[in-house]
Amino acid sequence: MILTKGERLKISSNTQNITLVERIIDDVCEQFKVNEDRYGNILIAVTEAVNNAIQHGNHNNPEKNVTIEYNVDSDSVTFSISDEGLGFDYKNLPDPTAPENIDKINGRGIFLMKNLSDKIEFDKNGKQVLLKFNFN
Repeated sequence: MILTKGERLKISSNTQNITLVERIIDDVCEQFKVNEDRYGNILIAVTEAVNNAIQHGNHNNPEKNVTIEYNVDSDSVTFSISDEGLGFDYKNLPDPTAPENIDKINGRGIFLMKNLSDKIEFDKNGKQVLLKFNFN
């Protein structure tokens, strides 16, 4: 599939649909010659954002959608992931590296996204996350 600069995919809130997102990431990275290390960062961060949108934003409700968009410019790609939930307080998240949180199995997704992307922004009261990845 040949992708253009800036496409949109809307999926129902079913974690099986993450494979569709992985295909888009594969196609974008192949088309724009993203190196392997950056590819891994993009794959993990974007699929984590989609998974969070499905599970936490839309509460696994298949009637609600997650929209994934991307835009490529000369030196970066930015992914936008939006859900139909109520949003969340992204400014007051527990630190997953704090001793009291180390053994918890949840709560690391946003930490991963922040550390794997070059820039992260939350919009629409936390219902949308923008993840930017520089090519170089």
